[in-house]
Amino acid sequence: MLSQFDRRRFLETSAAFASIAFSTRLFNSSGPSPHPQGDDSDNEWFKISLAEWSLNRSIRDGKLNNLDFPRVAREEFGIEAIEFVNSFFKTEVDDPRYMGQLKERCADVGVKSLLIMIDGEGDLGAVDDAVRKQAVQNHQRWLEAAKFLGCHSIRVNAASAGSYEEQVKLAADGLSQLADAATKFKLNVIVENHGGLSSNGAWLAKVIATVGKNNCGTLPDFGNFQIGENEWYDRYQGVKELMPFAKAVSAKSYDFDEAGNDSKTDYLKILKIVKDSGYRGHVGIEYEGSQKNEFDGIRATKKLLIRCREALA
Repeated sequence: MLSQFDRRRFLETSAAFASIAFSTRLFNSSGPSPHPQGDDSDNEWFKISLAEWSLNRSIRDGKLNNLDFPRVAREEFGIEAIEFVNSFFKTEVDDPRYMGQLKERCADVGVKSLLIMIDGEGDLGAVDDAVRKQAVQNHQRWLEAAKFLGCHSIRVNAASAGSYEEQVKLAADGLSQLADAATKFKLNVIVENHGGLSSNGAWLAKVIATVGKNNCGTLPDFGNFQIGENEWYDRYQGVKELMPFAKAVSAKSYDFDEAGNDSKTDYLKILKIVKDSGYRGHVGIEYEGSQKNEFDGIRATKKLLIRCREALA
C-alpha cells in the first residue's frame, strides 16, 4: 500500500518507475526522455508540452488542482507532455500517497512528466556559504519527486547578489553542488531566465559554462528578459545565447493579434533560432495573457506553435 511507504521505499519505487536515458550531446539536448506519441508526429522537429503555470489562475481560484493537470492537458488540449510547478503541490510532495496518485493520473491519460519548476526554496547563488548549501538541500526533495514522476529535469533559479562576476561565481557554485546531487537521480538541473541577472542571456550562459557539467543547462523562456524596472534584454539575442545549453524551451505567450500572432514575440523568428541551434526537444506552452481566458490562450499558443513549426519544417 502506498500509505505504508517510508522514505526508503519511496525512493526505491521511484527508481523502478522512472526510465531516464542521458543525452549524448553536451549542453544541446532536450534532456533524457523519449518523446511521447500524440498529436505531434515523430517527424516533427519539436514536440509541444504544457507548463502548469498556464493554468495558475484556475488553480489559485480553486477551479482546478494539481491532480487535475494531467487530465486537462490531455483531454482539453491534446497535449501529452507536461511541466509541473512546485508551488501547486509544495505541501503534498512529501506524501507518498499523493505522489502515487499524481503518477497514476499521468499514466491513466498517457501523459509524460517532463520537469518540475522550482521556486521558493532559497537562493542557489546566495552570498553566504551556509545559506547557499541550505538552498541546495532544500531542492533535494524535488529531485526525489522528479525522479519518481519520471521527469528529465528540475528547473531552478540562479538568484544571487553582488557584482556581475561575483554573481557568476556564486550561482555557478550553488548550481554545481545541486547538479552533483542530481547525478545520482540521473536528472538535469536547468536554469530559466527569470529576473535579475538571470534575464541577461550572456550572464546566464557564462554561469552554465562555468559550471561545466553535462546535467546543468538552461530553459530559455521567450518572455522573461526584464533585467531592471524599465530595462529589457533583447529576447532574440538572449534565446540565441541560451540555446546551446538548452534542455527545455518555454514558449511564453501573451495576447494575440487578429492573425493569431503573439503581441510581444515574433514566434517565427524566435523558433528559427531554436531550430538553428540544433534543439529537437519539447517546447512548452506558458500562457500569461489577459486578453483570453487561460484555456483559449493555451489553444491559441498551440495553434501558433504548430503554424510556425510547419513553416520552419
